[in-house]
Amino acid sequence: MSTRGPEKAMVLAAGLGTRMRPITERMPKPLVPVGGKTLIDWGLDALAEAGVRKAVVNVHYLPDMLIGHLKARRTPAIAISDERDQLLDSAGGIVRALPHLGEKPFYILNADTFWIDRDGSNLARLAAAWDAEHMDMLLLLAAPAQATGHTGKLDFVMDDAGRLRRAKDAADGYIYAGAGIIHPRIFEGASAEPHSLNLYFDRAIAEGRLFGLPLEGHWLTVGTPDAIAPAEAVLERERRTS
Repeated sequence: MSTRGPEKAMVLAAGLGTRMRPITERMPKPLVPVGGKTLIDWGLDALAEAGVRKAVVNVHYLPDMLIGHLKARRTPAIAISDERDQLLDSAGGIVRALPHLGEKPFYILNADTFWIDRDGSNLARLAAAWDAEHMDMLLLLAAPAQATGHTGKLDFVMDDAGRLRRAKDAADGYIYAGAGIIHPRIFEGASAEPHSLNLYFDRAIAEGRLFGLPLEGHWLTVGTPDAIAPAEAVLERERRTS
């Protein structure tokens, strides 16, 4: 277990999961089971392996179900950031949770994506690559060839130093894998109102302080019911070959 990296994490779990209907008519998306484990537990297990002691989880849709599920976890310890009153989007949710997260860099993790590690923890690799002097954010990235379930466009291209810029219509590039390390200084003066992390990505790009790290392994995203079976097929294949 790594002790060098962030000891706290923000898990973004408050979304409505509309594309996962009808499953999400009866449960929040982070509780959808894939490969015998809920989506959020895939992420929380990865955080625990990387040495995270406290994870802040934001809740909005069917919050009591999610809170009840998380009560069973011991590692990492769970703090709930309640957004029942208003869904705050990715950045607004983090700003509300900052009192739990403190002044040191912390992991961010989307509750609906996960990955199969190869040759060690990808979160530990992020921690080893983190450089607070030169970075405001360091994002885990997946190449299309190592992704299952992604149906959108590429998100970023990366230069030789690891700096990122928007992919736009680039033929080659990376998908944001829904995990990273963020320094809380980027939220100085921000309000806990609905707004997206994309605003901060673009600011960091403009200042040359957004960096990326390609993951080692395979990345899975489960955005619709049809994406569950392909993800489980990859997990089963991995179990047979490991």
